[in-house]
Amino acid sequence: MTATTDTATSTLVEPPPQPAGPHREGEQRRRRRRIPIGAYICAALLMVLFMFPLLYLLNTALKSQAEFVANPVGLVSDPQWGNFATAWEKGDFGAYILNSVLYTAAGSAIGTLLTLVLAFPVARGYIRGAKYWSVVFVLVLFLPNALITQFQLLLRLGLYDTQLGYILLVGVGVGVGPLLLSGFVKSIPRELDEAAAMDGVGYWRYLFTFILPLARPALVTVFILQAVWIWNEIILATVLLADPTKFPVTVGLYAFKGTYGNQWPLLAAATFIVAAPLIVGYIFIQRYLVNGVVGAVKG
Repeated sequence: MTATTDTATSTLVEPPPQPAGPHREGEQRRRRRRIPIGAYICAALLMVLFMFPLLYLLNTALKSQAEFVANPVGLVSDPQWGNFATAWEKGDFGAYILNSVLYTAAGSAIGTLLTLVLAFPVARGYIRGAKYWSVVFVLVLFLPNALITQFQLLLRLGLYDTQLGYILLVGVGVGVGPLLLSGFVKSIPRELDEAAAMDGVGYWRYLFTFILPLARPALVTVFILQAVWIWNEIILATVLLADPTKFPVTVGLYAFKGTYGNQWPLLAAATFIVAAPLIVGYIFIQRYLVNGVVGAVKG
């Protein structure tokens, strides 16, 4: 009798199941579509933080000298688009940009190739002391640049004040590339290496015909990061290049500042000219950068 009463009580206490009708389905959809307002606010704040210096630079570049002296921080009232043409002509930025394109393309290609050759055997453990090499990759990021040693090296090799010497030195500055690529390679199955070895595929052929296409997102990221560094590099160029016709655009901008430093609108226009290729390039290649970094972190 007691068992029966307990059973009946528990049956009465249990709530009846709710039918999955249209109202409940609509409520679930609304929960899924909840807008992350906080994330949008943070993104908007970051966009303003990063866009403000660029917009301020553009605002200054569009002012005349008289308007800038009268109101340096106010909004431009009469845009002077001719400031860009004047800065381009007086600074001879056409030749400087061609030099920077050469240095950036060649140096980044060399650096990306070196990164692939260095990172793959370390990530796979195919060389002795692979874990120590990973530590070396990290330590290199914090070591100062040996300018005197590099200057003496190029001088003794007969490559001082040559475009080839400068390209070689900026090319070997792989930076964070080996770390990114090592993390990405770890996400590639090791069974692929064993299968290729059983089929008689050599190491270098496997590296360039299998690993290179599979690691393309990480390699593109490495290329982009090194290209940004080489485009903005000025210290090595100042030390290793003496001929003005071989200067990159950053040294050209520095020389322009020495001549027209008191004409702030022209200087702002010249700075915008130097930064414009990176800005335009980043708009088109940002997805490759994100995919490469995400893949390296997952690996």
